Amino acid sequence: MALTRYSGMQENMPNSFSSMLDRFFNESVNSRSFSGFTPHVDACETERGYEIEAALPGVKKEDISIDFQESKLTITGERKLEKKEEGRRYHMLETQYGSFTRSFYLPDNVNPDKITAEFNDGILLVNIPKDEQKTMKRQINISSGAGKETKPDKKKEKMIQENGESK
Repeated sequence: MALTRYSGMQENMPNSFSSMLDRFFNESVNSRSFSGFTPHVDACETERGYEIEAALPGVKKEDISIDFQESKLTITGERKLEKKEEGRRYHMLETQYGSFTRSFYLPDNVNPDKITAEFNDGILLVNIPKDEQKTMKRQINISSGAGKETKPDKKKEKMIQENGESK
């Protein structure tokens, strides 16, 4: 049996850094599956509400729909591929196209009647304000259950006085 020294490098490891980078980028680009378009989203909370910002480059305003139902905000749309075949041969097509849906579950303290959306330069900004009535702090009084005094029934008192009866 012959012993070989283990160097920590795999047999199929590239010999140089340059060939390693080439292999990394070629394999990662070629093995990607372009199943559809998924827009990138930033969501944040402010004192007054929530903001959702979606990057939708190349999408037209008419191709976007926003729905709110049962505390769920849903943004749907489509990024269409408009190929211009006039003398072009694509060697690489990394841009994603297709239909998309993004849903966000929001807390109960939002006011769905005042949700607004603005689309500018490929960025969709959805403002979801908080309902002031639901977010207002209230002080709740606590009553004691053990030493609770019962108020006498006025009708019963009147009947006792008329009939001359006592408890």
